[in-house]
Amino acid sequence: MICPYIYKFNIFGLRTLYLSCGERENHQNPLVQINQINLYMCRIKILLTLMLIAAISHSMASQNVVYTDASEFPVYGKAVENTSARYERLPSDLHGVSRDRLWYLGRNSAGLYIRFRSNSTSIHARWESTFNNSMTHMTDTGTKGLDLYTLVDGMWRHVCSAQPQGKKSERRIIADMDPVEREYMLYLSLYDGVSSLEIGVDEGAILAQPAVDSPRTDKPIVMYGTSILQGGCANRPGMAHTNILSRRLDREVINLGFSGNALLDMEIARLMASVEDPGLFVLDYAPNAYADMIDENGEEFFRVIRDAHPDVPVIFIEDVIFPHTAYDNRIKEEVMLKNQAQKRLFSRLKKSGEKKIYYIGAEGMIGDDGEATVDGIHFTDLGMMRYVDHVLPTIKKALRK
Repeated sequence: MICPYIYKFNIFGLRTLYLSCGERENHQNPLVQINQINLYMCRIKILLTLMLIAAISHSMASQNVVYTDASEFPVYGKAVENTSARYERLPSDLHGVSRDRLWYLGRNSAGLYIRFRSNSTSIHARWESTFNNSMTHMTDTGTKGLDLYTLVDGMWRHVCSAQPQGKKSERRIIADMDPVEREYMLYLSLYDGVSSLEIGVDEGAILAQPAVDSPRTDKPIVMYGTSILQGGCANRPGMAHTNILSRRLDREVINLGFSGNALLDMEIARLMASVEDPGLFVLDYAPNAYADMIDENGEEFFRVIRDAHPDVPVIFIEDVIFPHTAYDNRIKEEVMLKNQAQKRLFSRLKKSGEKKIYYIGAEGMIGDDGEATVDGIHFTDLGMMRYVDHVLPTIKKALRK
């Protein structure tokens, strides 16, 4: 009986020759057997090599990381130090005084950043968000993530961001760097709070106080505004326009943006007035404050600041001409009325003899192609960059006076 050959393969791909009638072939060619054994040994070596590579990779990935509480390092971007928690923006004595929503937003860490230096080949972060917020029109990294920059030839350069994993997160932000000492700036979340934060470096690496005053901390810029100023909807914290301005000007910027709540609350004016030795005030509340609110409260808000700092320049900014004003007649009229009220206020102050006040109009602020927002209102990173380009010349002019 003639039985055709059938090959079967084991897990290593080594084939065994069978006869279709079920009898094992007893007379294999010795050369075939040797070749099969060589193939078997080769595949075993490959398997062992892959296992070794995996073990080494795991060992490198899990090398000792030493975490240090970020409270050991300076935090910047705060108007005052007497906040209820370290990474909040409103003073503790406003709890129960400010509106509930305003107080809640003050617990968001928008504009705050940690400064440190290290020669570690990797930088890690372990943090807990206060609320674990998430929004449909903004990335989680912008909402509750972190953003790392390093100083290169006097300019701040983005390294990488730390994407959140939920309420509690632990991320290796960057790895495999040369063991060179660098200055770092770690931006905190824009639309959530940070209740705890630790910075991780290689075991034995330096983790120390910053050696360079950058962004410079004397004469900070104090900016008051809306959800856009708070950072909506930057993809990552470093792209909030207040943070871009800080890097462009190499100067600390205090972010007092409160989403939907820049309503000329007088305790915020008093908070701004309490900032020690400010360099500039920027009032960008028009997207939230209605025209009659500006007419009724705008001058009083300004006077609180001016009485405390008679020689510090103040910039007034118009409401944004949002892309959908080309189609939505109600929004178009609303923006027009707000900007008319803002102009009336500025003109009234000028006529009263006020010096060192400046006005930035909305025309061309975020371009005219309709591509600078995520939802017709809140800026994308493109919108943030265009806003900075628009306001920066006036800010520089005011700072020179």
